[in-house]
Amino acid sequence: MQHLSLALMPTVEIDGRRIEVEDGTTVIRAAERLGIEIPHYCWHPGLSIAGNCRMCLVEIEKMPKLQIACNTRVTGGMVVHTTSEKTKAAQHAVLEFLLINHPIDCPVCDQAGECKLQEYYMDYDRQPSRVPLPAKVRKRKAKPIGPLVILDQERCVMCSRCVRFLDEVTRTSELAFYQRGDHVELDLAPGKTLDNPYSANVIDICPVGALTSRDFRFRARVWYLERTESVCGACANGCNIQIYHREGTIYRFQPRENDAVNQYWMCDAGRMSYRDLQGEGRLLQPLVRGADEFVPAMWESALGAVAARLREGGAGIVVSAQASNEEVYLLRRIAAAVSARVAGISWSPPGAFHDDFLVKADKNPNTQGLRLQGLAPGGAVDEMLSAADLRTLVLHRADLASWRGAGAALERVPYLVVLDTDIRETAEYANVVLPIGTYAESDGTFTNHAGRVQRFRAAVKPPGDARPGWEALAALLAALDGGGRFESAEAVFAALAAECPPFAGLGYDALGTQGRPAAG
Repeated sequence: MQHLSLALMPTVEIDGRRIEVEDGTTVIRAAERLGIEIPHYCWHPGLSIAGNCRMCLVEIEKMPKLQIACNTRVTGGMVVHTTSEKTKAAQHAVLEFLLINHPIDCPVCDQAGECKLQEYYMDYDRQPSRVPLPAKVRKRKAKPIGPLVILDQERCVMCSRCVRFLDEVTRTSELAFYQRGDHVELDLAPGKTLDNPYSANVIDICPVGALTSRDFRFRARVWYLERTESVCGACANGCNIQIYHREGTIYRFQPRENDAVNQYWMCDAGRMSYRDLQGEGRLLQPLVRGADEFVPAMWESALGAVAARLREGGAGIVVSAQASNEEVYLLRRIAAAVSARVAGISWSPPGAFHDDFLVKADKNPNTQGLRLQGLAPGGAVDEMLSAADLRTLVLHRADLASWRGAGAALERVPYLVVLDTDIRETAEYANVVLPIGTYAESDGTFTNHAGRVQRFRAAVKPPGDARPGWEALAALLAALDGGGRFESAEAVFAALAAECPPFAGLGYDALGTQGRPAAG
């Protein structure tokens, strides 16, 4: 039995620290679990092992030569040294080799601050170059190779991550290496451009400044940016992302690892959807219709007018799958307080692009969340609009005029309340317009197509007097039922979990950074 245990869970000692790992675990993975960094360029956990950069060479006792940690499996009793003199000498040699023809243009490189060549040189090398700049091999710089990616051939360290991503993940093979010796260069395959739905992932996995973003290029230095963990709201997949932002402006989305949802990747459409969250058409303050036009109003007076109208009865509420779980719950509570009807809607453009990887045809982040709270995503909206006793209609993130051509029906609604982020066609028919924040401006949760409940966090504040959606609805609910007011999105979710069986046992702490499946 002892022999079987060793075979299944070998123990390795790395730099004097021991760890038991699963059979088949590589040295670089075992070291990662111990918090020991083994420098590397070509290895990436989402790609096949190439073993060509040699930066991860380590010394292993009883082995005559240094071994690459990325492709050496742990065996029982293995002893590894990552900082021995032999290892350091190898790291020096590899870095000197990689820098022979590098242009050393860090001050004008957009990768500065997140470049592994720059970082490893400072951590493991710091030796002056023996090759003067005029003697270096010159290659093409700043070459656009697709709508989102620009290539600098001189900075490439030939790690082949991008080539393997395009061969193994997208299977489109737009990039390859050409020429020989020190004239080897990364370039487009003949007749191709890098324009597949996941093209910008090569920017994320490029460890140096060879592949950079045409969108983000020279807009900000990364050390000035803050990062906030979130979830992409561009479709029902719910890819995990980092939002990079500064002083209220979002600069980019990047994928965040979650093996259960998106592995290490995200689509280009989702990546660029950050632009939709900070357009020029944002609603900045509550508006109440006057005799001829909208008049700015204070939140409390606008909410008071809406609450008074809802108490008169004959109310209907339409909530779209763009709303968070918390917002859907609060709208159901508001409906219960005034005996209103509630309908859910999940609208996507006809023929919306989708594939069998990450992109879903459902362009709403929370269709499954509507279902789990008992609202069919194709709810009886038309019946609600045509009901003779409809006196007040509340639309939450639901642009019915644009989505369903319901402008004529909205004209007949006696009193229309719109809660939305932007000025859209539906707002033209409203009596009261309440400005609310996007998911990047609020805390909350979405339930993705597979039923996984995931948190998003406020990265920036809503513009002007706009409020997070849950906060506006919590205030309206308090005005209606006179009860205590929810003070946070987390408190709203706790109430939802206590009432709704599919969310039972879940809470913000339990969801963590990668979410958990709902029960339903």
